[in-house]
Amino acid sequence: MFYPVQVDLSDKSRVERATVVLNPAASKRLLAKAVATLPEVRSAYTGGRLAVCTSSANSFVLEELTGEKVPAYRYCVGMVADGMLTASVADDRVPPRFFEKGKKVEMEALAFFDTFEKGDAVIKGANAVDAQGNAGVLASNKQGGTIGGLLSFVVLRGVPMIMPVGLEKSVASVPDAAAGWGQLTLVKSMGLTPWLFPVTAGLVVTEIQALGILAGVNVRHIASGGLAGSEGAVVLLLEGYGENVSKAWDLVQSVKDEPRVEVPRHQYSS
Repeated sequence: MFYPVQVDLSDKSRVERATVVLNPAASKRLLAKAVATLPEVRSAYTGGRLAVCTSSANSFVLEELTGEKVPAYRYCVGMVADGMLTASVADDRVPPRFFEKGKKVEMEALAFFDTFEKGDAVIKGANAVDAQGNAGVLASNKQGGTIGGLLSFVVLRGVPMIMPVGLEKSVASVPDAAAGWGQLTLVKSMGLTPWLFPVTAGLVVTEIQALGILAGVNVRHIASGGLAGSEGAVVLLLEGYGENVSKAWDLVQSVKDEPRVEVPRHQYSS
Protein backbone atom coordinates (compact mmCIF):
# COMPACT_ATOMS: atom_id res chain seq x y z
CA MET A 1 0.00 0.00 0.00
CA PHE A 2 1.05 3.58 -0.45
CA TYR A 3 2.29 5.46 2.60
CA PRO A 4 -0.80 7.40 3.76
CA VAL A 5 -0.64 11.13 3.08
CA GLN A 6 -3.46 13.62 3.60
CA VAL A 7 -3.46 16.90 1.68
CA ASP A 8 -6.02 19.64 2.39
CA LEU A 9 -7.48 21.05 -0.84
CA SER A 10 -10.89 21.93 0.57
CA ASP A 11 -10.66 25.61 -0.40
CA LYS A 12 -10.81 25.25 -4.19
CA SER A 13 -10.35 28.99 -4.70
CA ARG A 14 -6.80 28.73 -3.34
CA VAL A 15 -5.68 25.74 -5.40
CA GLU A 16 -2.83 26.40 -7.83
CA ARG A 17 -1.11 24.03 -10.25
CA ALA A 18 2.36 23.51 -11.69
CA THR A 19 4.17 20.86 -13.71
CA VAL A 20 7.63 19.53 -12.89
CA VAL A 21 10.02 16.97 -14.40
CA LEU A 22 12.19 14.64 -12.36
CA ASN A 23 14.94 12.48 -13.81
CA PRO A 24 15.54 9.14 -12.01
CA ALA A 25 18.47 10.32 -9.86
CA ALA A 26 16.56 13.43 -8.79
CA SER A 27 13.62 11.23 -7.87
CA LYS A 28 15.88 9.04 -5.72
CA ARG A 29 17.10 12.14 -3.86
CA LEU A 30 13.54 13.37 -3.36
CA LEU A 31 12.36 9.99 -2.10
CA ALA A 32 15.30 9.81 0.30
CA LYS A 33 14.51 13.21 1.78
CA ALA A 34 10.92 12.13 2.41
CA VAL A 35 11.75 8.71 3.84
CA ALA A 36 14.33 10.18 6.23
CA THR A 37 11.64 12.41 7.76
CA LEU A 38 9.00 9.71 8.35
CA PRO A 39 8.09 9.29 12.03
CA GLU A 40 8.45 5.50 11.82
CA VAL A 41 11.97 5.89 10.48
CA ARG A 42 13.07 8.62 12.90
CA SER A 43 11.68 6.76 15.91
CA ALA A 44 13.27 3.44 14.91
CA TYR A 45 16.60 5.10 14.15
CA THR A 46 16.87 7.04 17.41
CA GLY A 47 15.11 4.70 19.82
CA GLY A 48 14.87 1.24 18.29
CA ARG A 49 16.25 -0.81 15.41
CA LEU A 50 16.40 0.30 11.80
CA ALA A 51 17.62 -1.62 8.77
CA VAL A 52 18.57 0.34 5.64
CA CYS A 53 18.76 -2.51 3.15
CA THR A 54 20.97 -2.29 0.09
CA SER A 55 19.59 -0.64 -3.04
CA SER A 56 20.48 2.39 -5.14
CA ALA A 57 17.59 4.39 -3.65
CA ASN A 58 18.66 3.45 -0.14
CA SER A 59 22.17 4.81 -0.67
CA PHE A 60 20.43 8.19 -0.91
CA VAL A 61 18.32 7.42 2.17
CA LEU A 62 21.44 6.49 4.13
CA GLU A 63 23.03 9.82 3.25
CA GLU A 64 19.95 11.85 4.14
CA LEU A 65 19.51 10.00 7.42
CA THR A 66 23.09 9.72 8.66
CA GLY A 67 25.28 11.83 6.38
CA GLU A 68 27.23 8.76 5.23
CA LYS A 69 27.88 8.87 1.48
CA VAL A 70 28.17 5.55 -0.33
CA PRO A 71 28.20 5.35 -4.15
CA ALA A 72 24.88 3.88 -5.22
CA TYR A 73 26.44 1.10 -7.30
CA ARG A 74 28.34 -0.07 -4.22
CA TYR A 75 25.21 -0.07 -2.04
CA CYS A 76 23.56 -2.61 -4.35
CA VAL A 77 23.64 -6.31 -5.01
CA GLY A 78 21.19 -6.86 -7.85
CA MET A 79 20.71 -4.08 -10.39
CA VAL A 80 19.58 -3.37 -13.93
CA ALA A 81 22.52 -1.74 -15.73
CA ASP A 82 23.81 -1.53 -19.30
CA GLY A 83 20.72 -3.35 -20.54
CA MET A 84 21.40 -6.34 -18.28
CA LEU A 85 19.91 -7.95 -15.21
CA THR A 86 23.15 -7.89 -13.31
CA ALA A 87 24.77 -7.50 -9.91
CA SER A 88 27.55 -5.51 -8.34
CA VAL A 89 31.05 -6.95 -8.16
CA ALA A 90 31.50 -8.54 -4.73
CA ASP A 91 34.63 -6.52 -3.96
CA ASP A 92 32.73 -3.26 -4.55
CA ARG A 93 29.87 -3.96 -2.17
CA VAL A 94 29.24 -2.04 1.01
CA PRO A 95 27.13 -4.10 3.44
CA PRO A 96 23.67 -2.95 4.51
CA ARG A 97 23.56 -0.55 7.42
CA PHE A 98 21.80 -1.68 10.58
CA PHE A 99 21.23 0.65 13.52
CA GLU A 100 20.19 0.26 17.14
CA LYS A 101 19.37 3.50 18.95
CA GLY A 102 21.34 5.47 16.38
CA LYS A 103 24.48 3.33 16.56
CA LYS A 104 25.66 1.12 13.71
CA VAL A 105 25.37 -2.60 14.41
CA GLU A 106 27.37 -5.22 12.51
CA MET A 107 25.36 -8.44 12.28
CA GLU A 108 24.25 -10.92 9.68
CA ALA A 109 21.01 -9.73 8.11
CA LEU A 110 18.73 -12.56 9.23
CA ALA A 111 20.10 -12.47 12.76
CA PHE A 112 19.44 -8.73 12.94
CA PHE A 113 15.97 -9.09 11.44
CA ASP A 114 15.19 -11.72 14.07
CA THR A 115 15.71 -9.13 16.84
CA PHE A 116 12.98 -6.83 15.49
CA GLU A 117 10.21 -5.74 17.82
CA LYS A 118 7.36 -3.26 17.84
CA GLY A 119 8.73 0.22 17.15
CA ASP A 120 11.47 -0.96 14.78
CA ALA A 121 11.44 -0.39 11.01
CA VAL A 122 13.09 -1.42 7.77
CA ILE A 123 13.71 0.43 4.51
CA LYS A 124 13.77 -1.70 1.34
CA GLY A 125 14.04 -0.68 -2.30
CA ALA A 126 11.93 -2.12 -5.12
CA ASN A 127 11.95 -2.67 -8.88
CA ALA A 128 8.27 -2.18 -9.65
CA VAL A 129 5.18 -0.40 -8.36
CA ASP A 130 1.58 -0.36 -9.55
CA ALA A 131 -1.38 1.96 -9.12
CA GLN A 132 -2.70 -0.07 -6.19
CA GLY A 133 0.49 0.43 -4.16
CA ASN A 134 1.85 -3.08 -4.67
CA ALA A 135 5.63 -3.25 -4.97
CA GLY A 136 7.71 -5.79 -6.86
CA VAL A 137 11.26 -6.87 -6.08
CA LEU A 138 13.40 -8.78 -8.56
CA ALA A 139 15.04 -11.75 -6.84
CA SER A 140 17.67 -13.97 -8.43
CA ASN A 141 18.74 -15.59 -5.16
CA LYS A 142 17.22 -19.08 -4.95
CA GLN A 143 16.15 -18.49 -1.33
CA GLY A 144 14.49 -15.15 -2.07
CA GLY A 145 17.34 -12.92 -0.94
CA THR A 146 16.73 -9.94 1.33
CA ILE A 147 13.03 -9.64 0.53
CA GLY A 148 12.46 -13.28 1.44
CA GLY A 149 14.14 -12.76 4.79
CA LEU A 150 12.21 -9.56 5.48
CA LEU A 151 8.85 -11.18 4.81
CA SER A 152 9.78 -14.14 7.01
CA PHE A 153 11.34 -12.27 9.93
CA VAL A 154 10.01 -8.70 9.89
CA VAL A 155 6.79 -8.08 8.00
CA LEU A 156 4.92 -10.97 9.61
CA ARG A 157 5.51 -9.28 12.99
CA GLY A 158 3.82 -6.09 11.81
CA VAL A 159 7.05 -4.10 11.66
CA PRO A 160 6.72 -1.35 9.01
CA MET A 161 8.68 -1.85 5.79
CA ILE A 162 9.14 1.48 4.02
CA MET A 163 9.70 1.06 0.27
CA PRO A 164 10.96 4.07 -1.72
CA VAL A 165 10.36 3.43 -5.43
CA GLY A 166 10.31 5.92 -8.29
CA LEU A 167 7.38 6.15 -10.69
CA GLU A 168 9.75 5.33 -13.56
CA LYS A 169 9.30 1.74 -12.28
CA SER A 170 5.52 1.78 -12.78
CA VAL A 171 3.89 -1.39 -14.11
CA ALA A 172 0.23 -2.08 -14.80
CA SER A 173 -0.14 -4.73 -12.08
CA VAL A 174 2.51 -6.30 -9.88
CA PRO A 175 0.42 -9.44 -9.16
CA ASP A 176 -0.16 -9.94 -12.89
CA ALA A 177 3.51 -9.33 -13.64
CA ALA A 178 4.55 -11.96 -11.09
CA ALA A 179 1.98 -14.60 -11.95
CA GLY A 180 2.71 -17.88 -13.74
CA TRP A 181 6.49 -17.85 -14.02
CA GLY A 182 9.65 -18.15 -11.96
CA GLN A 183 13.38 -18.64 -12.15
CA LEU A 184 13.17 -22.23 -13.41
CA THR A 185 10.62 -21.41 -16.13
CA LEU A 186 12.98 -19.11 -18.04
CA VAL A 187 14.83 -20.56 -21.02
CA LYS A 188 16.84 -17.36 -21.56
CA SER A 189 17.52 -14.19 -19.57
CA MET A 190 19.59 -11.09 -20.31
CA GLY A 191 21.85 -11.61 -17.33
CA LEU A 192 20.72 -13.08 -14.03
CA THR A 193 17.66 -15.32 -13.81
CA PRO A 194 15.06 -13.52 -11.66
CA TRP A 195 11.52 -13.67 -10.41
CA LEU A 196 9.45 -10.64 -9.50
CA PHE A 197 8.57 -10.99 -5.80
CA PRO A 198 5.19 -9.27 -5.24
CA VAL A 199 5.00 -7.30 -1.99
CA THR A 200 1.63 -6.10 -0.75
CA ALA A 201 2.67 -5.36 2.84
CA GLY A 202 5.12 -2.51 2.23
CA LEU A 203 4.51 1.19 2.80
CA VAL A 204 5.38 2.50 -0.65
CA VAL A 205 6.75 6.01 -1.11
CA THR A 206 6.82 7.35 -4.67
CA GLU A 207 7.33 10.94 -5.79
CA ILE A 208 3.60 11.44 -5.17
CA GLN A 209 3.84 10.58 -1.48
CA ALA A 210 7.22 12.29 -1.12
CA LEU A 211 5.92 15.68 -2.27
CA GLY A 212 2.81 15.25 -0.16
CA ILE A 213 4.94 14.51 2.90
CA LEU A 214 7.49 17.25 2.34
CA ALA A 215 5.39 20.02 0.78
CA GLY A 216 1.72 19.26 1.40
CA VAL A 217 0.70 19.07 -2.27
CA ASN A 218 -1.39 16.62 -4.22
CA VAL A 219 0.50 15.07 -7.14
CA ARG A 220 -0.56 13.36 -10.34
CA HIS A 221 1.75 11.35 -12.57
CA ILE A 222 0.88 12.67 -16.03
CA ALA A 223 3.69 11.49 -18.35
CA SER A 224 6.95 9.52 -18.48
CA GLY A 225 10.10 9.27 -20.55
CA GLY A 226 12.11 11.67 -22.64
CA LEU A 227 15.34 12.27 -24.53
CA ALA A 228 18.81 13.72 -24.01
CA GLY A 229 19.26 12.41 -20.49
CA SER A 230 15.60 12.43 -19.52
CA GLU A 231 14.98 8.80 -20.43
CA GLY A 232 13.12 7.43 -17.43
CA ALA A 233 11.93 10.89 -16.35
CA VAL A 234 8.50 11.43 -14.82
CA VAL A 235 6.31 14.46 -15.41
CA LEU A 236 4.18 15.43 -12.42
CA LEU A 237 1.26 17.78 -11.91
CA LEU A 238 1.36 19.58 -8.55
CA GLU A 239 -1.88 20.79 -6.99
CA GLY A 240 -2.14 22.71 -3.76
CA TYR A 241 -2.37 26.05 -2.05
CA GLY A 242 0.05 28.63 -3.36
CA GLU A 243 2.59 28.42 -0.55
CA ASN A 244 2.66 24.61 -0.78
CA VAL A 245 3.06 24.58 -4.56
CA SER A 246 5.95 27.04 -4.17
CA LYS A 247 7.53 24.82 -1.52
CA ALA A 248 7.20 21.76 -3.76
CA TRP A 249 8.59 23.69 -6.74
CA ASP A 250 11.62 24.83 -4.75
CA LEU A 251 12.17 21.30 -3.47
CA VAL A 252 12.14 19.86 -6.98
CA GLN A 253 14.50 22.61 -8.12
CA SER A 254 16.87 21.72 -5.29
CA VAL A 255 17.22 18.10 -6.47
CA LYS A 256 17.06 18.69 -10.24
CA ASP A 257 20.84 18.68 -10.68
CA GLU A 258 21.40 15.36 -8.91
CA PRO A 259 23.96 13.54 -11.10
CA ARG A 260 22.92 10.31 -12.74
CA VAL A 261 23.93 7.10 -11.01
CA GLU A 262 27.04 5.72 -12.66
CA VAL A 263 28.05 2.04 -12.57
CA PRO A 264 31.77 1.77 -13.38
CA ARG A 265 31.59 -2.02 -13.40
CA HIS A 266 29.20 -4.83 -12.63
CA GLN A 267 29.01 -8.59 -12.92
CA TYR A 268 28.44 -8.52 -16.69
CA SER A 269 30.74 -5.63 -17.56
CA SER A 270 32.60 -6.29 -20.79
